[in-house]
Amino acid sequence: MNPSDIKAVATDLRQNIGKVIVGQDEAVDLLLICLLSEGHILFEGVPGVAKTLLAQTFAASLDLRFGRIQFTPDLMPGDVLGTNIYRFETSEFVLTKGPVFTDLLLADEVNRTPPKTQAALLQAMHEREVTIDGSNYSLGAGFMVIATQNPIEQQGTYPLPEAQLDRFLFQHILDYPDRDEERRILGLHGHRATMPTVSAMGISAVLNLEKLQAMRTAIADMPVADELLDYIVDLVRGTRDHPSVRVGASPRCGAMMARAARASAALDGRNYVIPDDIKRIALPALRHRLVLSPSAEIEGIKAGDVVQQLLQQIEAPR
Repeated sequence: MNPSDIKAVATDLRQNIGKVIVGQDEAVDLLLICLLSEGHILFEGVPGVAKTLLAQTFAASLDLRFGRIQFTPDLMPGDVLGTNIYRFETSEFVLTKGPVFTDLLLADEVNRTPPKTQAALLQAMHEREVTIDGSNYSLGAGFMVIATQNPIEQQGTYPLPEAQLDRFLFQHILDYPDRDEERRILGLHGHRATMPTVSAMGISAVLNLEKLQAMRTAIADMPVADELLDYIVDLVRGTRDHPSVRVGASPRCGAMMARAARASAALDGRNYVIPDDIKRIALPALRHRLVLSPSAEIEGIKAGDVVQQLLQQIEAPR
């Protein structure tokens, strides 16, 4: 599949999602990049900015299985993965699969569950399989996690472990829409008392797993110039040397960024990567992986500020 075909599919997906979601163009593009580069994404935003609706609309645009877990403080790992149940009539254990056995998984309010339950997703997100009672079970090539969290509520929430954050390709912060977009939202959804169902908005699937795999194969074969790989390495290593950062980005982050840069190029119909592809993904790919020093936190420095500084200080190849 050539890049122009991938761009056409991406355009169809954007138009489909635009029937329900107003604005949030960057969030949609990051979702598409994650899908094409086999990554996962974490959406962060205040209540009511369409985090859940965006994930549901995106899932409805794909001919893939969709599952949802509403994370709560009493959720247990077995509620996510499933468990073996003894059947007396057959005298054997039978696996009852949990909601993680799907293609697109919406992990809603993922920070509301304790770390031991959050950890149930670690193997699933990295290896696309889970281990239950010593047996491994594949989740399939289409497995992708779209997680959401609310940044303003602290009571009853648990910070995501760094090991789990590192498994997300992107963290994207959904902001309030501008005035014109908010006016369009009222015109589109203001006559409903509840959140609209995706099926009622006329959303149909425009991409299946077979076609998605062909797109991923084409993107994986896309060459990246050595100087662009050096640029990614310099950005990643720059986070470790920055005076405001206690723990920087991992080598896994660099590998993910290289895949995401290829997907970004394909969305624009190109079969080659340019520096702007890397700049486009740098902020959402890096900021959630940085652990700031105590002095930086006291001074009010944010991880995003560090990434922006690095983008200004490290010269991109020409």
